[in-house]
Amino acid sequence: MEGIFLRIADFAKQLFSSLNFGPEITSILMALFHVSAIIGFVLLNVLVLVLLERKLSGYFQQRPGPNRLGPNGAFQTIADVIKLFGKELIIPKAADKWVFILATIVVFIPAVMLYAVIPFGKKMIAIDLNIGIFYFIAISSTATIAFIMGGWGSNNKYSLLGGMRTVAQMVSYEIPLVFSLLGVIMIAGSLKMSDIIAAQKDVWFIILQPIAFIIFFISSIAELNRAPFDLPEGEQELVAGPYTEYSGMMFALFFLAEYANMVSISAIAVTLFLGGWQGPILPSWMWFVIKLYIMIFLYMWVRWTFPRIRIDHLMHFNWKFLLPLSLVNIVITGIGIKLVNWLNWF
Repeated sequence: MEGIFLRIADFAKQLFSSLNFGPEITSILMALFHVSAIIGFVLLNVLVLVLLERKLSGYFQQRPGPNRLGPNGAFQTIADVIKLFGKELIIPKAADKWVFILATIVVFIPAVMLYAVIPFGKKMIAIDLNIGIFYFIAISSTATIAFIMGGWGSNNKYSLLGGMRTVAQMVSYEIPLVFSLLGVIMIAGSLKMSDIIAAQKDVWFIILQPIAFIIFFISSIAELNRAPFDLPEGEQELVAGPYTEYSGMMFALFFLAEYANMVSISAIAVTLFLGGWQGPILPSWMWFVIKLYIMIFLYMWVRWTFPRIRIDHLMHFNWKFLLPLSLVNIVITGIGIKLVNWLNWF
């Protein structure tokens, strides 16, 4: 069970080599194989997570949730996908057509690219970059482009306000999120994912960096635009924010990207704070999935527990509390590292 996915990848590589493809073509085919596996993983998780979130929201609100289609409502998500495929794609007459359409594609590309540096298990990583964390931060920061494209291209004031809110919120909360990762990087001494996991062999970084984990968790909720930080959408104020004019599968792609981003940022939390794929008895990839779904459950729990806050309170909380706290955590971490090194010198 431990190396089942590695054996599948080796089999695919041997298959491509046996067809007498050159090394360059084989590398391209293997890259496409990895991308297909990642997209399959994302889509499978979205099917599960949409149903899981609807069930959890029903439980938290003391109602049954989906329970009609299939055993205990298990096929509800599949029916929703079929329904969305059948809906008409309506483009407003006054909209910037190409910007409006491209936004739905641009929002999904960074979400898939993030998975290239995520270690799903022992030796189960597409590209183990020396700057893995930096790559993740750089790619995730481009997600704001799609929201401003959707808001601007819709030629709708509610959509434009939602897009501007998205940019303001995501850019602001990205700063404490990045600073929260610095403490982990300082202790591990590397930006490489495998090195960070190896550094947690004896103790997970959530024990050494509890404040950083809390800052990361709160900031990531704002980055995902999930309640109670879903101000870009804000149904009571902006109809549906940057999604207002979208319908059918174009509308669904935004939410597909949201769930894909939630899985990826949960995977980063597992890698940096919860020891990654490390664990006894069970295969490494199974430990990773267990920890991943624990993080996802926390995101869902928060969403259906706390009410939405005002936009000014949201921004003040970031600039006046989270950002100074993240800087203090970096200073304390630096002092702690120096003290440990000084004590070891003796």
